[in-house]
Amino acid sequence: MKRILILAAASATLAACSAQPETSTLAVVEATDALCRPTPNGRDVTGCYVTLTASQADRLVSVASPSAGTAEIHEMKTEGGIMQMTELPDGLALPAGEAVSLKPGGNHIMLMQVKTPLAAGDTVSMTLTFEKAAPLGVRAAVGQPGPHTPATETAITREPDKRDRTV
Repeated sequence: MKRILILAAASATLAACSAQPETSTLAVVEATDALCRPTPNGRDVTGCYVTLTASQADRLVSVASPSAGTAEIHEMKTEGGIMQMTELPDGLALPAGEAVSLKPGGNHIMLMQVKTPLAAGDTVSMTLTFEKAAPLGVRAAVGQPGPHTPATETAITREPDKRDRTV
């Protein structure tokens, strides 16, 4: 009888250990059309643009780039007839299934303290960090924005399981 109880207890323990934890589906964010402007002569700042589409509601919370000392998420808005650019300290909301375009004259990524001048034809690596989705590596072409910027200039790499939110 004692052996039966020990076997039952061992079986229950093994069953508990082998049970699969419930997994929640993480948001997935796709990036297209990434582009950074060339740095103006004598300046160490530039704007970058990208279109983001999240599978679930999420938020872009930070951006980092080895090409710049600092990267921020900015918005452009007009108040009292004056256009102002300000950082979005809480990041940028990404509604589920909706393409959110960071573009000239609107929301964009600002690279500051750019380490070497960026010229047309270069590429800039950035890591986009989200509230829910895994960080996303993006390689942006350097060039002037225009109506025919091909999406093929964007390279995307996923970095699963890295949730480090430092910039």
